[in-house]
Amino acid sequence: MKMMIIECCVSRSTTRVCATLPQTKYPCNITRRPLSLSLISTTFSALIFSLTPQPSFSSPSSSSKFPIADFSELPNSGGVKALELLVGSGEVPEDGDQVEIHYYGRLAAKQGWRFDSTYDHKDENGDPNPFVFVLGSGKVISGIDVAVRSMKVGGIRRVIIPPSLGYQNTSQEPLPPNFFDRQRLFTTIFNPTRLANGEGSTLGTLIFDIELVGLRHHQ
Repeated sequence: MKMMIIECCVSRSTTRVCATLPQTKYPCNITRRPLSLSLISTTFSALIFSLTPQPSFSSPSSSSKFPIADFSELPNSGGVKALELLVGSGEVPEDGDQVEIHYYGRLAAKQGWRFDSTYDHKDENGDPNPFVFVLGSGKVISGIDVAVRSMKVGGIRRVIIPPSLGYQNTSQEPLPPNFFDRQRLFTTIFNPTRLANGEGSTLGTLIFDIELVGLRHHQ
């Protein structure tokens, strides 16, 4: 068994993640590394996101073990901020391509509550199912669409999605499979009282860790 090593160097100006992963060949231009996102997301789970304003996350003290990592806004994204956790080496998807991703979805309004993960979606063999969608189809929230279109297969990035590019209605994907998680998610985002109090700028802010594991070009 090949040892898997993650080296993380985080500062206010740079973030580098170097991963030695087992080499595996996959047919049909589909790459699957179901453990990499899980491992890297766990490694980075204590990072505090540098989003302003963001009252849901407390500022770290000078003795904090993890300094704030810098996010950069993706070009022409409408405000999606990204932190590269692992740069991919595969193809970049285009509109119309069928893409497969693994993700961890968190809601900033509840201190990083994880409302969904593809690792909770199992097939008949108990293996995690990736989330599959057509890029540019409009079926997923805009923030995920714009984040994935600039990734390379094999890449992993953490993105902060503003409410304007997050859930606009309760039919947009990805949807948590658990009914109570869906209710909690949408009750928070579309809370009429809090929206009336001017909290709309933070209620729908989302944090997704996304791994682009494969794509198929449209015909």
